[in-house]
Amino acid sequence: MFDNACPGPEAKNEFTISELTREFCVTARALRFYEIKGLLHPKRRGHKRIYSRRDVARLKLILFGKRVDFTLLEIKEMLDLYDLDDGGATQRRVAVVKFHEQIQFLERQVSSKLQAIDELKESCQTIERIQRKLGEDE
Repeated sequence: MFDNACPGPEAKNEFTISELTREFCVTARALRFYEIKGLLHPKRRGHKRIYSRRDVARLKLILFGKRVDFTLLEIKEMLDLYDLDDGGATQRRVAVVKFHEQIQFLERQVSSKLQAIDELKESCQTIERIQRKLGEDE
């Protein structure tokens, strides 16, 4: 996870905001926002935020969730299921259902976008035919 200049995650239990921003290409503002939303729970050492390995794991899941278009609320709901003391069974069960639903949602979006692209191409071709017929410059 971390480059060779830093100890690997198995050797390190605490991370600074700077380390996480570099490693995950996120801003400090984003990390603070995730904290405000209850997604991350860093400890404080004076004015510094200290992130645990658990926070790092949660951040990975947050960023994954965002990449696949889950809302922050949906991500939080799934992350919070980990705290049920059932070894993560509920979290995994809910995640599979939500992931299948999200796959269907994204497939519908792709289909809709492909249809929009086809319609735009057809419109361009129609306009270009009219331009050629009228001798207009393209």
